[in-house]
Amino acid sequence: MDFTGKAPEILAPAGGREQLEAAVRSGADAVYFGASDFNARRAAENFTDEQFLAAVRWCRVRGVKCYITLNTLITDGELSRFARTADLVARSGAHGVIVQDLGAAAMLREMYPELPLHASTQTAVHNVSGAKLLESLGFRRIVLARELSLKEIARIRASVDAELEAFVHGAHCMSFSGLCYTSCVFGSRSANRGLCAQPCRLNFRNGLREYTLSLKDMSLVEHLADLAAAGVCSFKIEGRMKRPEYVAAAVNACRVKLAGGQPDTETLRSVFSRGGFTDGYLTGRVDGRMFGHRTKEDVTAAAGVLKDLRRLYDKEFKRVPVTMAFTAAAGKPAALTAADGAHAVFAEGPVPEPARTLPLTPERAKAALEKLGDTPYILSDLRCEIGAGLSLSAGALNALRRDAVQALDEARGAFQPPEGRAAEPEALLASFSPSPAPPEPALRLRFETAAQAFAPPGCERVILPLGEIAAHPDLIARFGSRLAAEVPVLVFPGNEDRVTETLAALAAQGLRCAVAENAGALKMIADAGLTPLGGAHLNITNRPALRALYGLGCRDCTLSFELNLRQIGALRGPGKTGYLAWGRLPLMRFRACPMRGEKGCGNCPGRGEITDRKNERFPLLCTERRFSTLYNPVPLCAVGLEKPAADFRTFYFTVETPEECRAITETLLAGQRPAGPLTAGQYNKKLL
Repeated sequence: MDFTGKAPEILAPAGGREQLEAAVRSGADAVYFGASDFNARRAAENFTDEQFLAAVRWCRVRGVKCYITLNTLITDGELSRFARTADLVARSGAHGVIVQDLGAAAMLREMYPELPLHASTQTAVHNVSGAKLLESLGFRRIVLARELSLKEIARIRASVDAELEAFVHGAHCMSFSGLCYTSCVFGSRSANRGLCAQPCRLNFRNGLREYTLSLKDMSLVEHLADLAAAGVCSFKIEGRMKRPEYVAAAVNACRVKLAGGQPDTETLRSVFSRGGFTDGYLTGRVDGRMFGHRTKEDVTAAAGVLKDLRRLYDKEFKRVPVTMAFTAAAGKPAALTAADGAHAVFAEGPVPEPARTLPLTPERAKAALEKLGDTPYILSDLRCEIGAGLSLSAGALNALRRDAVQALDEARGAFQPPEGRAAEPEALLASFSPSPAPPEPALRLRFETAAQAFAPPGCERVILPLGEIAAHPDLIARFGSRLAAEVPVLVFPGNEDRVTETLAALAAQGLRCAVAENAGALKMIADAGLTPLGGAHLNITNRPALRALYGLGCRDCTLSFELNLRQIGALRGPGKTGYLAWGRLPLMRFRACPMRGEKGCGNCPGRGEITDRKNERFPLLCTERRFSTLYNPVPLCAVGLEKPAADFRTFYFTVETPEECRAITETLLAGQRPAGPLTAGQYNKKLL
């Protein structure tokens, strides 16, 4: 396989020490793992602080890069602890930090501006605008959403300078990462906080179809050359919760493919799959064939390959060439210099003695010095200067080699931490003066269709999807400055220009603002000359994130519904903040729709439902046949709970009839709870 520049790196997961060693010893160029806090796989083994520092050093010695996952949402109460973890990462010698939370990213830039920031796949970057926005915020690498096609990746690559990283093997989340709230809504285990319980792997049904929220694992090993040509610099393997044999198998498959060989895909499938693999997103074949689940046959197949896979990492991977210079002169200590191209170390041994039988020769010296054994080093060149008739024991030569290797380890593992300063979250929060909350939060109504829309007295904002306003431009005159367009949560590169043009056209007709539920939408709205409003899907859970969004021009922000009401009330800033007070919460956003068959959408009306094992019905709505959204069957209702200090509250309507929208609004405004099952969501719970 030919590359015009440097070959992309193979980036492997390390949920614990065994997985770390399996990744490095099987040939990974880089690894990603978490410290004890703030990583999106809190159930993995992870590392204590001492283990973490030792792990990074161990990797640096071997020339393997370490990217550290600080990719969960954080709250104001955790800022001090986050700052301490950031200090640990900065002084460890790690090569980059993977971040989801915009507040966390802002703190890291302020504390350690030279520490490379990588945008987690949890940021759901899937278009040019999102990539450009995060690049402007200082991210040097962007981990792309898994749902992109090869053409879409290439289009993003052509538009930004930031490095692009893409998943090439491992589990497919059903929802776009960062936009899934199922685990949190079902069991208070937030995926955005590293506690996903994977409820999507249960048997949800669409008619007779089973496991409609479970996708097969991706495997793009056969497409590595195409991904490299599209501009991907890092091939990422998913699986920090997987066993070391899985990690080794995936790394080895990528390495064999990059070397021009043919990987053992049957072994790769056997060690872990969910009824096989799919490349549907990359190739644009997004249909029912992408779905699969873990079967008894899959589990049985894994047991048969584990022993052989352990051989892939039973010894060090020889990745570091070294040159040596050995001298032995009469009356002087023997000396050995070892160099790796960046470091040179010196070791000294005993004074050689006159040879009684066989004198020391370059060949005998090499035989001892090249025995680099279970180290990452391989001898590439040896120069010897040996005086005539001298002798040095094999033990002395071995000791000299061991001393040089130890010195080289120390030199390669040494690290000068980047310049930075300790964060002072308390001072940061104190300087972030919040505006006073009004006695009563203002009312906002969000509708799915123009037919539902109305504005009772006192309603300050009416929100409708961008497509609905474009189809019914009279809404602008009807609601005036109160109207806001909701940009689709997902706007793929092929539709990006059209969305921006539509926003600009509506701005010319009098529209003044629009809601952004993704980083890309923030830029599209600003480019169209409109004022952005931060939506709940931006996952705002702390004041540094609020400050970052206000800095991007947001007039106000709807806070994450994964917070409780106490936290929502305490999270205030100089701009307005609000919360969702009623509505069916969006659980997942799909590109692979559960209603889609093997032949595509067919005559699907764009509305449907799936059921769980308890026969609960989950509404499913399609947006322009580009993506679909799964909603909770039970509406969230904050009415009757303690009201948080907030500037506004939003009633969020989706599948309700126009009559139901009006009746529910009247009931809620009267301080009463609508009839039927309701949930308080996370609002009365302790945040995990």
